[in-house]
Amino acid sequence: MSGAGNKTERKQAYFDKLKSFLEKYNKVVIVGADNVGSNQMQKIRQALRGKAEILMGKNTMVRRALREYQETNPKVEALVGLVKNNVGFIFTEGAFSDIEKALLVHRVGAPAKAGIIAPNDVIVPKGPTGMEPTQTSFLQALNIASKINKGQVEIVSDVHLIKAGEKVGPSEATLLQKLNIKPFSYGLTLLHVYDDGAIVDPAVLKLTDADILGKFRAGITNVASLSLAIGYATLASLPHALSHAYKNVLAVSVETEYSFPAAEKIKAYLKNPSAFAAAAPAPAAAAAAPAAKEEKKEVKEEKKEESDDDDMFGGGGLFGDD
Repeated sequence: MSGAGNKTERKQAYFDKLKSFLEKYNKVVIVGADNVGSNQMQKIRQALRGKAEILMGKNTMVRRALREYQETNPKVEALVGLVKNNVGFIFTEGAFSDIEKALLVHRVGAPAKAGIIAPNDVIVPKGPTGMEPTQTSFLQALNIASKINKGQVEIVSDVHLIKAGEKVGPSEATLLQKLNIKPFSYGLTLLHVYDDGAIVDPAVLKLTDADILGKFRAGITNVASLSLAIGYATLASLPHALSHAYKNVLAVSVETEYSFPAAEKIKAYLKNPSAFAAAAPAPAAAAAAPAAKEEKKEVKEEKKEESDDDDMFGGGGLFGDD
């Protein structure tokens, strides 16, 4: 009975802890915890101490606690459907980007083991491998072009050995082990981001201010285009509508006797374009006048210097007036 009682108490303590975190924090990062060891998890907890709280647990217990708390806060209903497979929660009030950086720092390299699903592409770089010439047949079996250079096997070009999502074969795992390559890394992986009832993709953490402004401008452009197409006025379409209206009024003024101050200059230009064409070079000519004066002044100074030289060495001989 005492064992059952202790188990019930532990469950209740876990429920209370989860509920307290949900009441304290509005932001939750749902992370995948496959292939994460206890030592690695401890280091992640230490890195996030004071910034966030990590909570792991059985999915059945987590879903039950969420459903109970849902009666108090219906927003957490969005979290219930995300509790599947090997996941955990990181509760925070800080920036999601800080959580992502901490998780990336504590990823651990791992070798490729036969039978596992590759989480990313594996490319073997060209160059010397350190393998003995007797092992060229091993590379030939994998269709990898190689040659012997300075007593060792050298791969001729980069090889796309494993594609993401494929199962790692025994030969590929052995080759990577011989080359001392650890192509995979494991750690807590961001799956979803919960922010006060809204579930968003982790890709939003990588958005910059420039990306957000670009998307905002694209949205305004779409709203303006739609508003102009259906004839419904909005703040986005108003400047374009006014511009089109001004062009229409100006066209009517040009074709009729009706006029207004803003149209007078256009009408004057259409009646006598040459007057505007003749007036255009005037600023350039005015600017050229001072330059011409400066050029004449420099020429005079040069002539004066030449005459001074002639007086010194030409007229009076070597001893001058003496």
